[in-house]
Amino acid sequence: MKPLALMLGVLILVSVGGLLIVFTGLYDVAATRTHGDVANWIFSTTMRRSVARRAADVEVPDLDDRELQLAGLNDYREMCANCHTLPGQPASAVARGLNPPPPDLAVSAQNLSSAELFWITKHGIRMTGMPAWGPTHTDGDLWRVVAFVETLPDLDAPAYEALSARAEGMGGHHDEPDQPEDTEVGDIEREGAGEHDHSSHTH
Repeated sequence: MKPLALMLGVLILVSVGGLLIVFTGLYDVAATRTHGDVANWIFSTTMRRSVARRAADVEVPDLDDRELQLAGLNDYREMCANCHTLPGQPASAVARGLNPPPPDLAVSAQNLSSAELFWITKHGIRMTGMPAWGPTHTDGDLWRVVAFVETLPDLDAPAYEALSARAEGMGGHHDEPDQPEDTEVGDIEREGAGEHDHSSHTH
């Protein structure tokens, strides 16, 4: 009985200690504070194992189609570049302020399978800056992004610019033309916004 009582006592102490940290505000939640090596290992290992388990049944389409990759470039620029940056460009202010920092997708494209990249893009990663794009995009939209991401290891700034020029008008999800604006609502918005342009939309 003594080992059981000891174990029970330890659990009670840990629980009380955890509650004290929660309610006293001792834990610093600032994004400017980084995790230690042990915590980083726990979080990254948990993430990798969790993604691998859930992506195991994802069926991967043909991602080598150049038109698919070019359409994905347009979506990547709108959906991903602000955090993961563009090839050859410095990290954005958003990327520098995130904790954990956004991964280099040129590296991730080599360390993660196509299915894993798709699963992360669709479902996001909890407690990071990675959103779930699945609720707002079709699987076809997301596979285009994955197809482009897998080209990143081979792209430097000049190669990206050349590819970007070829991608103009390739019909990525975010290159679709704006829908006609409701006249009544549009007039109200224009009156309230003054000189602000409401013709463009962001995702």
